[in-house]
Amino acid sequence: YLREPPFFDDFETTPGPRPGIAGARILGIFGDSVPTDHISPGGAIKPASPAGAFLQSLGVAVGDFNTYMARRANHEVMVRGTLANVRIRNLMVPDTEGGITTHYPDAVRMPIYDAAMAYARERVPLVVFAGEEYGTGSSRDWAAKGVQLLGVRALIARSFERIHRSNLVGMGVLPCQFVNDDSAQSLELDGSELIDLLGIENGVEPQQTVRLVIRRTDASTREVVLRARVDTPVEAIYYRHGGILRYVLRQLIAGGTQ
Repeated sequence: YLREPPFFDDFETTPGPRPGIAGARILGIFGDSVPTDHISPGGAIKPASPAGAFLQSLGVAVGDFNTYMARRANHEVMVRGTLANVRIRNLMVPDTEGGITTHYPDAVRMPIYDAAMAYARERVPLVVFAGEEYGTGSSRDWAAKGVQLLGVRALIARSFERIHRSNLVGMGVLPCQFVNDDSAQSLELDGSELIDLLGIENGVEPQQTVRLVIRRTDASTREVVLRARVDTPVEAIYYRHGGILRYVLRQLIAGGTQ
């Protein structure tokens, strides 16, 4: 039930430069009004889910699984439950419900958690696309923590629910919003593309313009404009530090404001 999370792994007392996002893979493409309980479910842990398999590997009986909400202090369970609600629909696999995606370039279907860990071993950054009002519902903190632990560097959507957008910034995940009529659907994304986000290499300013470059398998490219939804100078500081947790710890160490 209780594990030390890796939020301070490789912690340094001063923030280094945030790397840009280049050659990223798409972990998921979601539609409109994805609620936080689809991003990070709070209900029963299914035996066939990545979280259920993990608990069984530790010798936990299925009858003792309890719920995600009960095990929310165990990041190993919670990250495996991220984007794994049985009703979530990843448009990369349109004929399937649940936390399934396609890993590229081999085009193999697998659980979102397994794909994220494979990309982590390959040192490939990740992005997620969504439609309108991504992150509706309760202000569930693990909806932001989980995607960060999956290795998602940016969340690109038509619009965001207010609190969830702020939570993403607080975890060092960059929320970006389409500024025109563009969307994952109008751009005809299928998940096989490579993604670059240009203009963030030297940090992010509030509401700055970001260039999204889509590189397709046929060697063609498409570029569109996004808005970085880091809305205030304070949020820009949080993002530069890799999230609010690291920022606060650095303040405590320094005895003041950095």
